[in-house]
Amino acid sequence: TASGSSRDWEMSNEVRAAIAGFGAYAPAKVLSNADLEKMIDTTDDWIIQRTGIRQRRIAGEGESTASMAIAAGKAACQDAGIDPADLDLIIVATMSPEMLCPSTACFVQQGLGSAKAAAFDLSAACSGFIYALTVARRMIETGQNRNALVVGAETLSRFTDYTDRGSCIL
Repeated sequence: TASGSSRDWEMSNEVRAAIAGFGAYAPAKVLSNADLEKMIDTTDDWIIQRTGIRQRRIAGEGESTASMAIAAGKAACQDAGIDPADLDLIIVATMSPEMLCPSTACFVQQGLGSAKAAAFDLSAACSGFIYALTVARRMIETGQNRNALVVGAETLSRFTDYTDRGSCIL
């Protein structure tokens, strides 16, 4: 379109979403491919060739999907310079929630002190975090929310069958 058209003006007034901060948390306990070699019939090379994975983190005593999401959420808010009380949307992408109801996002909401935030989980396996980012983006760009926190958190180590060579390597 020509410069100065009404569409250019409309686009300049659109709300745009951006990632303002990043936070992370990982359990201290590490399970390496060498550890798995002692548990099942596999090798480091076999695992790396098929998955690219060299090690995984294992949730320790007292660590849960919610506690890890809260730690990552605090770090993300600090990095973004946002008070968690100013969040109005929390989405937790997880396949390993604390429980079915209430959602893990509600535990995160409470743990961060984000009383006014809408909170829900999104369960979609590997693509869940991308879907959650897309939902948060749309909520911001439509004006429904201003500050959103998206967290991907899993404690699949609690459910993993370490005798199943086909899945425990992941």
